[in-house]
Amino acid sequence: MPEISGSTGRTPETHVIDFRAAEQLLNARDPRGAVKLLDGVIAAHPENTAARLLRARAFFAAAQLRPAELEFTIVLEREPDNAFAHFALARTYERQGRPDQAKRHFRLAAALDPNPQYLKAADFDS
Repeated sequence: MPEISGSTGRTPETHVIDFRAAEQLLNARDPRGAVKLLDGVIAAHPENTAARLLRARAFFAAAQLRPAELEFTIVLEREPDNAFAHFALARTYERQGRPDQAKRHFRLAAALDPNPQYLKAADFDS
């Protein structure tokens, strides 16, 4: 019999299904729906960095910049070498009108991964 988490009656398998459904919702431009699904996944598995990164992306897509910033920061505390999380946090700071913080994270992203998009955003020439 599958292990059931808490009083929700959710199993690890249903959390995986919710995570995958949240990915699909985000791809279908329904970030708020993705956040709702991910809230349950993260409540059951707060250590799951992939779920937190996906929720951060959903918050960003929904223009919920403060929650996005918090989630990206948690991801980076756990994975300081995650170039995408640095880049996404930089975009979040940029949208918040915080260019100095954005520049720092753009440059960290580019230093960790020479992705052309990261290098362009890092603007090392200035």
